Amino acid sequence: MLTPNDPTDAHWRVVPLPSLTDAQKDWLTRGGSLTAHLRTLGAVTVEVTRETVDMPWRDEARALDITLRTPVWVREVALNVDGVPFVVAHSIVALEHSTGVWQSMRRLRTRPLAELLYSDSSVSRSALASRRITARHPLHRLASMQTDGQPRALVARRSVFKRHDAPLMVTECMLDALWTKLAAMRGSHRREHARSYDHLSSHAKRVAHGEAK
Repeated sequence: MLTPNDPTDAHWRVVPLPSLTDAQKDWLTRGGSLTAHLRTLGAVTVEVTRETVDMPWRDEARALDITLRTPVWVREVALNVDGVPFVVAHSIVALEHSTGVWQSMRRLRTRPLAELLYSDSSVSRSALASRRITARHPLHRLASMQTDGQPRALVARRSVFKRHDAPLMVTECMLDALWTKLAAMRGSHRREHARSYDHLSSHAKRVAHGEAK
């Protein structure tokens, strides 16, 4: 049975699935601001794709302890790195809180939500929960809008932030471009390491033969 404001359920797990890659497990469980982590990969921009009043998804309603008919304020964005979408984020808060405790969320525009969440000591955060995203989940549609063709292996994470007992849920879905970038960086690091090793090995051989100066 879920406790109020618990992001976990039968599909959303605190421990990532064992079948996921090491990179996926790493990024699904990283604490702090995902935007800040993305900035280590390049220049990050926020593209707002939707801000509106809506109803919660079924798995969100359970986690936030609200009904499926409770109106919520929804903010959906793409987090781009060097102009390429790496993450789509879907955030919701009960409509009454979006004009009260969380009213600043409505004024963010293209600033990241992290500016609100990590600059206020009164904000607490739940554990992170993650899952694979299939075509039946609403996040899959959001991801498809930011990719060419059908996205491949989608994984997402979510957590609940609370300020003065008002919960706000943030769900972040990682796109294929993120894993492609990380793989390319690992390949570049391996090649650089190999070149350094070859240089040292060559130098050692010259020293052994009395050729180095």
